[in-house]
Amino acid sequence: MAVQSFRCLLRRDITQKGYEKKRAKLLAPYFPQTQGKPWVDPGLQKEPRNQTPTPAAAPSSSKYHRARSGGARDERYRSDIHTEAVQAALAKHKEQKMALPMPTKRRSTFVQSPADACTPPDTSSASEDEGSLRRQAALSAALHQSLQNAESWINRSIQGSSTSSSASSTLSHGEGKGTSGSLADVFANTRIGRSWGADSKTKGFTSSFCVKRIVKGMHKASNRSSLMDTADGVPVSSRVSTKIQQLLNTLKRPKRPPLKEFFVDDFEEIVEVPQPDPNQPKPEGRQMTPVKGEPLGVVCNWPPALEAALQRWGTTQAKCPCLTALDVTGKPVYTLTYGKLWSRSLKLAYTLLNKLGTKNEPVLKPGDRVALVYPNNDPVMFMVAFYGCLLAEVIPVPIEVPLTRKDAGGQQIGFLLGSCGIALALTTEVCLKGLPKTQNGEIVQFKGWPRLKWVVTDSKYLSKSPKDWQPNISNAGTEPAYIEYKTSKEGSVMGVTVSRIAMLAHCQALSQACNYSEGECCPAWLHYEYRDVMNKLHTVSVPYSVMKTCPLSWVQRVHTHKAKVALVKCRDLHWAMMAHRDQRDVSLNSLRMLIVTDGANPWSVSSCDAFLSLFQSHGLKPEAICPCATSPEAMTVAIRRPGVPGAPLPGRAILSMNGLSYSVIRVNTEDKNSALTVQDVGHVMPGGMMCIVKPDGPPQLCKTDEIGEICVSSRTGGMMYYGLTGVTKSTFEVIPMNSAGSPVGDVPFVRSGLLGFVGPGSLVFVVGKIDGMLIVSGRRHNADDIVATGLAVESIKTVYRGRIAVFSVTVFYDERIVVVAEQRPDASEEDSFQWMSRVLQAIDSIHQVGVYCLALVPANTLPKTPLGGIHISQTKQHFLEGSLHPCNILMCPHTCVTNLPKPRQKQPGVGPASVMVGNLVAGKRIAQASGRDLGQIEENDLVRKHQFLSEVLQWRAQATPEHMLFLLLNAKGAPVCTATCLQLHKRAERIASILYEKGHLNAGDNVVLLYPPGIELIAAFYGCLYAGCIPVTVRPPHAQNLTATLPTVRMIVDVSKAACILTSQTLMRLLRSREAASAVDVKTWPTIIDTDDLPRKRLPQVYKPPTPEMLAYLDFSVSTTGMLTGVKMSHAAVSALCRAIKLQCELYSSRQIAICLDPYCGLGFALWCLCSVYSGHQSILIPPMELESNLFLWLSTVSQYKIRDTFCSYSVMDMCTKGLGNQVDVLKARGIHLSGVRTCVVVAEERPRVALTQSFSKLFKDIGLSPRAVSTTFGSRVNVAICLQGTSGPDPTTVYVDLKSLRHDRVRLVERGAPQSLLLSESGKILPGVKVIIVNPETKGPVGDSHLGEIWVNSPHTASGYYTIYDNETLQADHFNTRLSFGDAAQTLWARTGYLGFVRRTELTAASGERHDALYIVGALDETLELRGLRYHPIDIETSVSRTHRSIAECAVFTWTNLLVVVVELCGCEQEALDLVPLVTNVVLEEHYLIVGVVVVVDPGVIPINSRGEKQRMHLRDSFLADQLDPIYVAYNM
Repeated sequence: MAVQSFRCLLRRDITQKGYEKKRAKLLAPYFPQTQGKPWVDPGLQKEPRNQTPTPAAAPSSSKYHRARSGGARDERYRSDIHTEAVQAALAKHKEQKMALPMPTKRRSTFVQSPADACTPPDTSSASEDEGSLRRQAALSAALHQSLQNAESWINRSIQGSSTSSSASSTLSHGEGKGTSGSLADVFANTRIGRSWGADSKTKGFTSSFCVKRIVKGMHKASNRSSLMDTADGVPVSSRVSTKIQQLLNTLKRPKRPPLKEFFVDDFEEIVEVPQPDPNQPKPEGRQMTPVKGEPLGVVCNWPPALEAALQRWGTTQAKCPCLTALDVTGKPVYTLTYGKLWSRSLKLAYTLLNKLGTKNEPVLKPGDRVALVYPNNDPVMFMVAFYGCLLAEVIPVPIEVPLTRKDAGGQQIGFLLGSCGIALALTTEVCLKGLPKTQNGEIVQFKGWPRLKWVVTDSKYLSKSPKDWQPNISNAGTEPAYIEYKTSKEGSVMGVTVSRIAMLAHCQALSQACNYSEGECCPAWLHYEYRDVMNKLHTVSVPYSVMKTCPLSWVQRVHTHKAKVALVKCRDLHWAMMAHRDQRDVSLNSLRMLIVTDGANPWSVSSCDAFLSLFQSHGLKPEAICPCATSPEAMTVAIRRPGVPGAPLPGRAILSMNGLSYSVIRVNTEDKNSALTVQDVGHVMPGGMMCIVKPDGPPQLCKTDEIGEICVSSRTGGMMYYGLTGVTKSTFEVIPMNSAGSPVGDVPFVRSGLLGFVGPGSLVFVVGKIDGMLIVSGRRHNADDIVATGLAVESIKTVYRGRIAVFSVTVFYDERIVVVAEQRPDASEEDSFQWMSRVLQAIDSIHQVGVYCLALVPANTLPKTPLGGIHISQTKQHFLEGSLHPCNILMCPHTCVTNLPKPRQKQPGVGPASVMVGNLVAGKRIAQASGRDLGQIEENDLVRKHQFLSEVLQWRAQATPEHMLFLLLNAKGAPVCTATCLQLHKRAERIASILYEKGHLNAGDNVVLLYPPGIELIAAFYGCLYAGCIPVTVRPPHAQNLTATLPTVRMIVDVSKAACILTSQTLMRLLRSREAASAVDVKTWPTIIDTDDLPRKRLPQVYKPPTPEMLAYLDFSVSTTGMLTGVKMSHAAVSALCRAIKLQCELYSSRQIAICLDPYCGLGFALWCLCSVYSGHQSILIPPMELESNLFLWLSTVSQYKIRDTFCSYSVMDMCTKGLGNQVDVLKARGIHLSGVRTCVVVAEERPRVALTQSFSKLFKDIGLSPRAVSTTFGSRVNVAICLQGTSGPDPTTVYVDLKSLRHDRVRLVERGAPQSLLLSESGKILPGVKVIIVNPETKGPVGDSHLGEIWVNSPHTASGYYTIYDNETLQADHFNTRLSFGDAAQTLWARTGYLGFVRRTELTAASGERHDALYIVGALDETLELRGLRYHPIDIETSVSRTHRSIAECAVFTWTNLLVVVVELCGCEQEALDLVPLVTNVVLEEHYLIVGVVVVVDPGVIPINSRGEKQRMHLRDSFLADQLDPIYVAYNM
């Protein structure tokens, strides 16, 4: 039945969302239990298996008989012990439903291109989920799951979601009816997710934009935000916020660390490290004593050097086989005999020394270094080259064949070659042909490599040595024999130099440890070492490429050659088991030793066990398995000797993971899930000595129950890192110390880079590598252990096994764990996300450590090492520089970051009086400042005679009728419209008369002026004044974007109760158009009058207001927080404003200024419409939108008219900086010069954008712009012009302020370049007649100098109040007429600007002769974010975020229920979207001590920006919560 319903579903073409809905409906009757009880993967409920299968209890071999999937194989064998532990750990969580919100992703982001989708990853290192016995169970579970998961994952809130932004985003963890209640205690006993403690009170939070000062005018978003509000403050109809609620619930759970681990970050101090846990296990044993290996036996005919051994076997036993090479199918193709090896090595040695240069100038001298570049499937050529170099006494440096110009880690290899002074590379002809070439056939210059001469060593190119030529074979000494490279944790490459004596001693020690006898046969997977020659062994090399195609090849070689010794890696054991059924009749009876070279890995023990249990029936002896431990520095550290048949096998150590993390050995007792089973790697090498020292700090000997770094003293190890004396000393010349700090003995030891301990019976155990050690909050974790845990989580559908990288990055004073894995192309979003969340749980449960970031990348994209493994350091570098390109990411900063400072507790109020007294006692002045005194300035006739601007215009029309006041330019820079005093007066009269006739208006009626920027707008304004009406200038709607712009117009028309609208014919048609009707109600517009063709009528009389306190105009503006406010400007305020600007800028009728601003509100309106009429100067008007078609317009006008003072907005300056910054030469060619500019003023109501103004000044200084010219203004709603630079007075000053102190509402000045410093610039000079004081916004008491507080202003041109619908007086009184709570005897009335800032007295002299007080704006009070008890300014966080990645175009932050949401615009390609998530999280944590809750990646242009160039963060927030952003990706940080 269900199947049929599905079929009919699939036949119709429906949307993803519709499909999910239908599917859920269809399935509901079949699975009633999904509502109440969460569903658990049956694979998790399996019976536990035996802890360690001993041979007796070995499961039947059929367990491994499973069809191998097409050639794809596994890098690492799954540890069954571990799998069981992980399953048990996950089963613990099965009672709780997954409640991590699933990230939202746009479909296109994760659909791979067809090429990607078809290319299978390199099979060598990726595979199906091998070794899993649960294939059957998993299949049935998968079926079961696919049916049920749809139901449990589909989000209930989607059905009401308003847009279909993305098909996949509908899939998210739902809150079913039965689950929503229990969300708060999700994961109650895991350590996933934590809240932020005290500041995470989500209850009772109502959305902060409901009714915020609604009286000032309507909130712009109120018409669409009403449905957003529920009792809990969580919107009902929004998918996004449901996810945020899930996230909050996940975070509400109690924190992991007790409170003492938090610390107070007094802003003077830097964050400190948490104190260690008093209950942590500590080592209790005695100090260890170095362990000696058995003495090296004395052999009578032991050769004096390795080369001598070669000579001996090559001349006496020439026919003996030395090395057999296999072809790709695993068939032997060539056997090199000792005779051939000797003769070919000799020829090569002779050629190297004599045939490469001239006799007088040989290219190579003994002791020079040479690179050996041979593929690992050509061991014969390599062996000849190696011995050829030894015979020629040059030092071979074997490296892998470079594949591309930019191989992972290739640059570091180049650095090694350069530092070794290598100029020559030996290779084979085939290999040389395969190297990447340039167009003209030369080998490319590999990145970072020195210039190399390539020499081909195939026999046909070698010269036969003359009879009398003999190589110089001296006795082995400490001179270097060869250099082996190693890559460190950070990715740097070092060359470990091995001496000839060490090489010889190593052979001797190995021969003794392994009981080699002459002529044994040994299939070696590794680079067959030189020891084989020593004992005349016959080596069969089975290279990696053969293993990939024929995994059983080495087993077959053992069988065929009756080999006694085999060298393998765990992977080879695993691959052989996978392919085992292909070969039933092999016998491993001859094997005396199966040497497991990576016996130190956490998964080696189970690989060995499983291999033994499978191949014991093929004659493999249990005692033949010999794990060993090696390292580049110490060579072979320890090896298990072949056992005696029938003797008991060595024991295992089952260690507590928790103990290990404190470097303490404890037998695991608590929870068997968090145990690590390790096998020994045998005893110390013969003739060697071993001790264990603390891994960091001085080499202090460990206690017997303590884990440390294994150090070895023997003649067999490396002698130095080539050319690096400092690191060599600390690695190769270590003298261990006792606890008192005095050296123990005088024998130098070599640090092996392996972590471990010496157990009972002097057996050596290795538990990890120094390079893989992650130290998180003082506890050590081994990267390999975490990989093993990740692998043990059923990953069958999601990731490639063996393609997992674990490393740590340092963020916010601690290491954080990052896990990166390659995702299969066919993995679904849900599978991936579920796998990720289960990996997090498993690692948390077993290792008790949180994962900071878990990323999945597309198949085959991680950088590879030459043998196909993952290049960890390169992966880490990609991660940190944002070039990893994940296709899925999950960050858990809330879980991991436990060292944040305590949230700040506000101190119970110190009263304003005591603050004042405290400041006086401390000798600090109260922070206040003022402009010049208006009273002392000579009153001229104009001011005394004409109180009203309308009178001034009439007077100018009579006195100077032909004087040009306004000049409007078009995009080409040509004047399209001009207005003299008389023309403007006449035009105003006509508009006034039409208002009387058509509008039937009375004095005091409000009239909306709807015009594009121009002279028509100015004429209409004065027409209203002549008629006694109150003008309200409004930005006209945008014809292409009516739905967004028209509602604002409608709102202002309604709120201002306009009786009439004056506009142009085109706009009038637009207002009544059908398109407009879809956005607003067009039938209820007030009277609309078009002023294009006016009758010539004389106005009977011009209206004169009875008092100057009467209203002149209304100034409406939408603030950055989305608040629409109108303020009332009286005639007195208008005159005072114009007078203050005239005095500050020294404006008079012979002056010209250029204005490139929007003329609708604030100071922009005053400069455009009012000032010219008052002062008589000429204004050249440049509409900012004209710059879009001609960027040069503004600057060329300023240059052409020789303008001395110009005004612009930030958006204009930004357009010029971005668009013309690289075209300065074009500007010069056009003859544009700015040397005449005295002031270039940016009109703004925000903190000065110093970066923008400085880059503008720097870019255009080449065309004469003076660095002193650029400045900014400051105004606010209550007073549109508080500061303006003007012509006289000192230049604007700048200061550096400590950001941390600003968060505490304090100002601490720091030096330039100090960490966490913020550059602030003064916003011009305070205007004449203006006084400002800095006030504590809570207590309303004045604050001291250099304290942060709200700026209050007193001035004759302050607005007289908000124009409100209800005329609510209290709000006005508070904002426009308020008194200090203390210390002001004069009871001055102040207006509150709503901006935070501070005043600082400078050393400069003001115009009055006093010292100059500078006013600095920090930001708007209602934009600040209160988080963790601190006050943040969004712009500071945004500046940090914008710096993190080149593809971030713009960024905005806001908060939602105490979560910080960061929205970034991505200007790169979509695959970079997820790179931004960790970078954004890191930078905000590092620089602002905040954890980002949600990262939203959107397309460029999504963040709304108003005409002043300010971000509209509240609109963005509304759109985000209403799910209208169509994001590329939304990441919810856990």
